[in-house]
Amino acid sequence: MKAIIIEDEPLSVTELRNTLAEVAPHIEVVATASSVAEAAEVVARVGHDLIFMDIHLGDGTGFDIFRQVEINVPVIFITAYDSYALKAFENKGIDYLLKPFGREDLQRAIDKLGLLAGAGTIPSAESIEPGNPVPEIRYQERFLVQIGARMRSVAIAEVAYFRADGKYLHLVTLDGKDYILDRTLADLAEKLPPNRFFRINRRLIISFEAIREMIRYSGSRIKVVLDPPLPEGEEALVSTDRVPDFRQWLNR
Repeated sequence: MKAIIIEDEPLSVTELRNTLAEVAPHIEVVATASSVAEAAEVVARVGHDLIFMDIHLGDGTGFDIFRQVEINVPVIFITAYDSYALKAFENKGIDYLLKPFGREDLQRAIDKLGLLAGAGTIPSAESIEPGNPVPEIRYQERFLVQIGARMRSVAIAEVAYFRADGKYLHLVTLDGKDYILDRTLADLAEKLPPNRFFRINRRLIISFEAIREMIRYSGSRIKVVLDPPLPEGEEALVSTDRVPDFRQWLNR
């Protein structure tokens, strides 16, 4: 897979290249551009499958590029501002990364690209050779948990939400039981059926059945009231970059 990076900060370009090499070595950066004018020329000239695009450039915004050249590939927007999320998703955007973003955030965006292509993650070069079947996605059905010396298998239908708390990951059931899993939230997100679960922020993956009500919050964010509730003092807020996808998930 070939990608173009449109970014006017050299350090950001280097950091993105390095992180891509770690999480998605099959993505080759074939060109970079640092301005609207240069980006329009590069996009028209260089073959590519994906674009990483900063919104604020020296001579305009990333959205100006769409008015100068036709873009027919997915775009992952990268910006320090959270006010352009809706416009980004209206312009080929499949994800919206807020600076500074981490390895996990970039991995999530790459995984989303793979889901749009029909697989759980972006397929390797070997798996996309002509004649190779698209691998079947297998989601987790049960979780083995331990309570002291006893063990229990929790069905996916019983889960209300998963909550990261420091080095611990909690599985909370619809009847309020709380278990510790030896997993990470990023790893878990790939194993859950997307029609049932949604990751609303860096700390929470919630099930549709656990939503009691939703409330407009500051900016474009959404506050979700869960049942069973979170620990006192904690709120379930949908991150700005996830709001468009969350609305689509609810309106399917």
